[in-house]
Amino acid sequence: MTQPVYLRRDWLRYVGGGIGWVAMQDLMHRAALADARVATVHHPPRARAVIQIFCPGGMSQVDTFDHKPALVKRAGQPFDPDGKLQFFASKPGNCQPSFWPFRQHGDAGHWFSDLFPHLAGHADKLAFVYSMQSKSALHGPACFMMNTGFTLPGFPSMGSWITYGLGSENDDLPAFVVLPDPSGLPPGGIINWGAGFLPARHQATTLDSRSGRQPIEDLFPPPEADGITPATDRASLDLLAKLNRRHATARPGNSDLDARMAAYELAARLQLSAPEVMDIERESAATQQLYGLDDPLTNDFGRQCLLSRRLVERGVRFVQLYCGAENTTAKKIRPNWDSHENVLRDHGHWGRVLDTGAAGLLTDLQQRGLLDETLVLCTTEFGRQPAAQGKLGAGRDHNAGAFTAWLAGGGTRGGVGYGATDELGYRAVDKPTYCYDLHATALHLLGLDHTRLTYYHNGIQRRLTDVHGHVIDELLA
Repeated sequence: MTQPVYLRRDWLRYVGGGIGWVAMQDLMHRAALADARVATVHHPPRARAVIQIFCPGGMSQVDTFDHKPALVKRAGQPFDPDGKLQFFASKPGNCQPSFWPFRQHGDAGHWFSDLFPHLAGHADKLAFVYSMQSKSALHGPACFMMNTGFTLPGFPSMGSWITYGLGSENDDLPAFVVLPDPSGLPPGGIINWGAGFLPARHQATTLDSRSGRQPIEDLFPPPEADGITPATDRASLDLLAKLNRRHATARPGNSDLDARMAAYELAARLQLSAPEVMDIERESAATQQLYGLDDPLTNDFGRQCLLSRRLVERGVRFVQLYCGAENTTAKKIRPNWDSHENVLRDHGHWGRVLDTGAAGLLTDLQQRGLLDETLVLCTTEFGRQPAAQGKLGAGRDHNAGAFTAWLAGGGTRGGVGYGATDELGYRAVDKPTYCYDLHATALHLLGLDHTRLTYYHNGIQRRLTDVHGHVIDELLA
């Protein structure tokens, strides 16, 4: 076999460099990223991190935050007297008021349904967008749109764009972390947090938030691998790093290779950092109770919310957690907010889950002095119809024309509301708002101009907000 011939500089690098060479490369890479981030920040930021709560399935605006007294007056009357409308999966039924009474809370008098007694206690921290709309009434495309700005798959997610622009504040943890619902992935799966055409290192790292589970699959050697010791594991990683660098040298500009090498190096650091950040047993009993960890119904999402706080506290830039998963037919209760058959049953379940975890998160962030620098954003992919659906009239169909999102902390102005739907909550009529505007506002709070955060791809300077979007100044403190 012919032996490879190396130039002297290559031989010195490959043989003499070892882990020192890897460290030098890593330092150079970090310095380059730091320079890029300084150039990318366009104005002084109000927030340094984002926690996005995503409620897949389509949360009903008229049963949660968008109070519609006219629905009560028209209860039982035909929603579509002319019979010309066709909803996503049904013909319109009769007008159906909220399944929960509404009450005003806080100095601003925000309306909350009784589905959210704990969140209502934070009324003056929340900024509501009542006039959200989507371009699709299908779960997958609508989830993609809310996460990436496009209904088609393959575009970078908001978390990827933000980490591309700002990077991370902790070299031992990923810049972008996703905590899926323990019951499964959301509609559209992992594409919701992909990096698209951005360098692959900007895609999210998925952590398993369940108690007793490894946070990342295959992060540690299996128990039966008794021949692996810390020393042999370190030696293997060093050799792998050296071979990876050699492979990448001959293939410059391949971001998949760069991302893979960065992932291996981060994985080595995560063996120490991930177990520490996932160890919520270190939290006080009062903190665990605040997040609902003492209740089997709220425990899973409460853990996700508590881990989100622990992650941003340690410098993670963007955390996305899912309150609900993809639809299945195996359970009596829908595994997300897609309440076609029974709003009272499904929203009743998920409302209590969201209310406990999200309220605990806001309380904890504020107590620790983190809320001012952490933007908390709660969204769904679309809303639901004001008319009843189903044989018993207990469900609601999809509605891309109206839904509600809320923001807190991170430079937002609590106690305000933006936009409005019509008297029945069917369609946004005042200041119709799309994900582009929400994304532009989030980027602005992080010090980024959404029109200048771009990436050249296939002849186009792409951006998160495409050719749309404006900062919603009314939401800013």
